[in-house]
Amino acid sequence: MIDMTLTEVASVTGGTLTSGGETLVTGDVVADSRAAGPGTLFAAFEGAHVDGHDFVGAALDAGAAAAFVTRTVPGTGPTVLVDDVAAALGRLARHVLAVVRARRTDADPVRVVAVTGSYGKTTTKDLLARLLAPLGETIAPPGSFNNEIGLPLTVLRTTDTTSTLVLEMGADRVGNLAYLTSIAPPDVAVVLAVGRAHLGEFGGIENVARAKAELVAGLVPGGTAVLNADDPRVAAMAEGAAAAAEAQVLTFGRSADADLRAEDVRLDGAGHAGFRLLAPTGAADVRLALVGEHHVTNALAAAAVALHLGVGLDAIAEALATAGAASPHRMDVRDRGDGIRIVDDSYNANPDSVRAALRTLAGLSAGRRRVAVLGEMLELGEDSAAEHASVGAETAGIDLLVAVGPGTAPLGRAAREAGVEVLDATDAATARELLDAQLRPGDVVLLKGSNGAGIWRVADHLLRPAGEGDAPS
Repeated sequence: MIDMTLTEVASVTGGTLTSGGETLVTGDVVADSRAAGPGTLFAAFEGAHVDGHDFVGAALDAGAAAAFVTRTVPGTGPTVLVDDVAAALGRLARHVLAVVRARRTDADPVRVVAVTGSYGKTTTKDLLARLLAPLGETIAPPGSFNNEIGLPLTVLRTTDTTSTLVLEMGADRVGNLAYLTSIAPPDVAVVLAVGRAHLGEFGGIENVARAKAELVAGLVPGGTAVLNADDPRVAAMAEGAAAAAEAQVLTFGRSADADLRAEDVRLDGAGHAGFRLLAPTGAADVRLALVGEHHVTNALAAAAVALHLGVGLDAIAEALATAGAASPHRMDVRDRGDGIRIVDDSYNANPDSVRAALRTLAGLSAGRRRVAVLGEMLELGEDSAAEHASVGAETAGIDLLVAVGPGTAPLGRAAREAGVEVLDATDAATARELLDAQLRPGDVVLLKGSNGAGIWRVADHLLRPAGEGDAPS
């Protein structure tokens, strides 16, 4: 973060400072007291299981300049008392980014690249961080810091030496992205897909499209919208981009009219996609280090941004060939010593991403037993049973399905009707026990489910070296 006094921090956030007004903040804002250090700010969030106010003292003892709090914490050092810590972080992040932008010249701007979509956000964000590194200091969040807490924490890492700020922006209701773009208006807005995620919250697919379009509407004047030409709902955002921000529009995809497109897409035996990348400036052959054909779309989106910002086509192809999974539990393929292959895509799930994962499993398991561990797809609302059943009908060809959680009952029934052997597990712990008894050398195991279903715990268990115990569920 840029250097600020505590008085300035309190003024910007609308907070009340208890002491230490001229103390200088020289570090990042952190939400974990264990990450606190000299000059940092500690944000004390009240969580469902842990209250950050209990760790204010520890953060200050570690050298934090102050802590954001929503109530007085007796016996500690400087605090900034605010009504809402998340809102205060948003105001501070908005201020910091605006200050850095104002200090920079047109010849040396700080560029904000924001990514949204029903799936593929984190992978595309990771690819962008890799592809844009040649342009200078690039900041990108770890994992999926894409909400009203994670995004400001990332923006607050911006300094006067930052060249590119890569942000992932998530939404589970209309209005989320409008708020996030008010904090960090993007110079480049990437929309990947409008899919059937969070349907229960959105109330229908058209509202999902409306929410994703908020990213384009939030562009800085004259910014650039990078849109998926293969998704009609995303492609339709081009008109709104021009109207809202007089934006330039770049498209990517396999469609013949896309500005950046992939031709001759093929998969090798290890599940890596290769294709011919065609761009206005030329063409290049690409082989992705990522596993799964669906990553072609993510790679095209990242390549379109990189090319637009000045990275050469050959450099883009080279980076895509070495950029593997950078965030945990996202299509991470590993072979165990006993010959079992684990395909860990367990971070999150919606109907579209599960179908893509099943296609990847099929490509990775020729001649081998295919095992799918599928957890509940949460937040689908009244469509949940139908969506689970639809996915279950598409599991034909799977040798063994472990369906985890009560919400997967329709999935299991449809899979049985498709001729698949199905084992039902009430939770992740039960799934672990079933897999320990069922798996055998040579199996290829896909793990996929919404984060709240805990399938990532099963993945951690299967990848843990022999002899190590499991963390409690």
